[in-house]
Amino acid sequence: MSYLVINGGKPLEGEVSVHGSKNAVLPILAATLLNRGINVIHNCPRLKDVEISLEILRHLGCTVTRDGDTVTVCSKNACGDHIPVELMRRMRSSIVFMGAILARMQSAVMSMPGGCEIGLRPIDLHLKAFRTLGVDVVEEQGEIRCRMQKIIPQTIQLELPSVGATENIMLLSCVADGVTVINNAAREPEIIDLQNYLNAIGACVTGAGTDTVKIRGVSRLHDGEHTIIPDRIVASTYLACAMTTGGTVTLNRVIPAHISAMIATLRECGAHIFLGRQSVTIRAPHTALPVRTIRTAPYPGFPTDAQSILLSVLAVSRGTSIIKENIFEGRFRHAFELNRMGADIEVEGRLAVVRGVRRLYGCPVMACDLRSGAALVAAGLGAHGTTTVGNVHYIDRGYEQLERELRTLGADIERVESL
Repeated sequence: MSYLVINGGKPLEGEVSVHGSKNAVLPILAATLLNRGINVIHNCPRLKDVEISLEILRHLGCTVTRDGDTVTVCSKNACGDHIPVELMRRMRSSIVFMGAILARMQSAVMSMPGGCEIGLRPIDLHLKAFRTLGVDVVEEQGEIRCRMQKIIPQTIQLELPSVGATENIMLLSCVADGVTVINNAAREPEIIDLQNYLNAIGACVTGAGTDTVKIRGVSRLHDGEHTIIPDRIVASTYLACAMTTGGTVTLNRVIPAHISAMIATLRECGAHIFLGRQSVTIRAPHTALPVRTIRTAPYPGFPTDAQSILLSVLAVSRGTSIIKENIFEGRFRHAFELNRMGADIEVEGRLAVVRGVRRLYGCPVMACDLRSGAALVAAGLGAHGTTTVGNVHYIDRGYEQLERELRTLGADIERVESL
């Protein structure tokens, strides 16, 4: 098992670039199945989830090559409609392949997806939408079997603005005969990036970034090239690490508007933040101020992924803060690990009361999901003494060599294979 060993107490200083977005690249990789040709994807990060997606594409018959951060997918000879259970269980986002496989093969077979255990993430919205669009869906013995003769374009009213369901409907509908409309669609930047990619290969999608997305089906798509947007949660993580260490850090290759909720909150915590066109500079206060209440919400609200990381900042603030988690009920699991480091966090259901302490103290802790792992790293960087973070494989799902990037900012952090 790999561990990150952190000797804390060193303020981060310097510049770091933000890699491509995990949540944007995964549906775009699935979409490469649609054009039956060449897809060149730039700014594609080296992440565990990305590598699993590339394995899925190869299993389905695609040819995949990588040159640095550029991935080329040729889907001309794709012929499979089944994703093996061992791949599905390794990545929750693998469900987004269903819409693309259905659009290409008219059938799809896969097991229930896996991923981080952060609470219930039902896929019923995906399956209900598929049925509305004319797909025959059968669920039995932990497997989902989908088959269709022809997509029947419809107006779909999502009960919740689900990112995954919005993406799956877009993927399935872009080669239909007619217009599909998604009401109460997710508005995340990753939805806009998927729209931009689909349109780059000849699709006709409009409205991404609003609550109504329209997909006018086309008969044929073509080769295309696209650059993935920067990862807004990785950017938020670096800002949090600057806060826990009292440092000054500049983020490059970032879209400030995508992290506006995090920026506003950290300013409330006392940070001085300066925005460039594609950069953000943060100068952290000596001690963070508390925030009255943070409520997670779909974009453009405060993101649930960043909430986990913010918890480490508030743990060493000057007063009491309250966080209400409205998306996933399992987002506070790492609070108990932070309490082992000396934090004073009380969790009841979806509510966390964070009473700031003067400092945290290094000790062995274990990540329980992707973002909790990043939060523990942020806490360890500011803690007194040595922190060891286990279950690093979670962190590798969403961060490309996080320890290497933090070292460029002066952090004393290294990866070891055993303790």
